[in-house]
Amino acid sequence: MKNIIFLFFVFLFLVSCSSKNMDMENKKENAIDIQRIGEAHYNSGKYTAALQSLLEAHQIIPNDPYLNNSLGLVYLAKERYDLAENSFKKALELKSDYIHAKNHLGVVYLKQKKWDLAIGCFKEVSDNLLYATPEISFSNLGWAYFHQKKYITAKNYFIKSLEIRPNFLNAIHGLASIYIETGNHNQAIDFLHHALETNPGAAIIHSDMAKVYEALKNFDKARKSWNIVLKLEPATSPLAREALKRLFELN
Repeated sequence: MKNIIFLFFVFLFLVSCSSKNMDMENKKENAIDIQRIGEAHYNSGKYTAALQSLLEAHQIIPNDPYLNNSLGLVYLAKERYDLAENSFKKALELKSDYIHAKNHLGVVYLKQKKWDLAIGCFKEVSDNLLYATPEISFSNLGWAYFHQKKYITAKNYFIKSLEIRPNFLNAIHGLASIYIETGNHNQAIDFLHHALETNPGAAIIHSDMAKVYEALKNFDKARKSWNIVLKLEPATSPLAREALKRLFELN
């Protein structure tokens, strides 16, 4: 009789454990679904909605590296660089070879003007043969060195980026910025005209062209380029606001 009672309680215990495990698995699956909703919001530019979903998922699966990376991206978009840094570091703590999180951490350091830390991240990323888009890390390295005023090194990295993806706007803008900053205005015009042949709707290239014309005191052409920027960009974008400011000052 005692053995039967003992076996009965063992059975209840096992059923309870199994039920708890199934409940936890269900919670994890739900959290992953919520995470995907948050990431969809992020991709649509709905950053507050994305944050709400991702934080809800984070309460259930706080040690998921991919979720922490997604949270970091939302914080980055909302310009909370301190929180973004913590999220990307957490993702790397959980998955040390998470190369995308390492690149994103480098971007945070760029925003924080921590140039040497950014360079360290981007070099590690660019050296990783499994990273599918090295042109991004090369361009990011170019920007880090640009801000350190190491223009020759920056130029080399922008060129390496463009050798991989010739129409990569981030690197085109970077190389144009070097030409403008170093006073190579004719070279900048030739380079930007060539870039506009394949990217006529790229507002950032038109803004670079406007800056070159301003430097050459060709204000009519500068105004024309800034007006093109206004046609291409949403009125609330930083580039549109810059265009309005420059047009006001040029009139």
